[in-house]
Amino acid sequence: MEYSTIGRGQEISAEGVVYDKGSIYGRLQTLTDLRQARGKRYRLTTILMIVLLAKLSGADSPTAMAEWGVHHQDEIKVLLRINPKRMPERSTYRRVLAYKVYETEIERLVGEYNQRGKRGEICALDGKALLGMLKREDGTPEYALSVYDVQAGKTMAQVEVGSKENEITKAPKAIKLAKIAGKVITGDALHTQKRLVRTILDENGEYVFPVKENQPNLYKNIQSLFAPEYPKPGFGKIPTDFLTVQTVNKGHGRIEKRTLTTSEMLNAYAAWPGLAQVYRLERDFQWWRQGRCYKTSHEVEFGITSLSRKKTTPRKLLEVRRAHWGIETGSHYRRDVTLRE
Repeated sequence: MEYSTIGRGQEISAEGVVYDKGSIYGRLQTLTDLRQARGKRYRLTTILMIVLLAKLSGADSPTAMAEWGVHHQDEIKVLLRINPKRMPERSTYRRVLAYKVYETEIERLVGEYNQRGKRGEICALDGKALLGMLKREDGTPEYALSVYDVQAGKTMAQVEVGSKENEITKAPKAIKLAKIAGKVITGDALHTQKRLVRTILDENGEYVFPVKENQPNLYKNIQSLFAPEYPKPGFGKIPTDFLTVQTVNKGHGRIEKRTLTTSEMLNAYAAWPGLAQVYRLERDFQWWRQGRCYKTSHEVEFGITSLSRKKTTPRKLLEVRRAHWGIETGSHYRRDVTLRE
């Protein structure tokens, strides 16, 4: 199995990598067991520990988990201090994994565990299609919405949303579960909603969100503010408070130029909770091969933030916006590729 979650500089001994030995087992013991007592042969904690160990070893289905358990039963018996007559069968794993309450409780336990210890200051809010699950009746995949600490590399909270459109209504719940006081929340344009930003502010957090046509009035106002001026002869340009920063990055055969401009001129005009600045982010990309530029692209993004100029600079705001994509490589990619979700 591909493994890409080892920390930088972390040592790997002949016995492997040890993470908080015993803590996972202890948390699984707090889960509610919904099974009837009659016919119960295995403790819920035992089954879920085997599922976890089998999944980390590359078993992606109840059948594969059952086979893995049989092949490693000697190690499992020593590790979990059990002595069953035989290991759980495929049907046992299928029944246990079918209980929704386990999913809800496990997500809560994982969130509480990840919220301990050192945390970063930027959290990305994003939805993800659960590719390893059965599709819905309309043929679309199930979605989950996560709050991911891009600097600590940990998921702070996750909620089931069903379809992607439900992210708007479920996002406030995810924010409340993530304990985001003092953190900056980034997201997609889909999440640029007044109800959500009020929740973030109520939880003592800050936000940085892009703005698109789903908020037509706000989008039009920001676009007009940053539009080039062409004054008539004899008339000067309107004074502005624009602050601008530009960065250039080179690597992997590509040159990336980003220019971010901020303004406070819409704060009193735009009726948006906690608005402190609006911004215009321009991205220019050039792809080079053998000394020749063979492809270019140009993108413009408009956005809003509750971070005032006393709290952040245009350069820092640009870093926050770029950090949002950490959820794609740090969480979504690992779940799809490393864990083959």
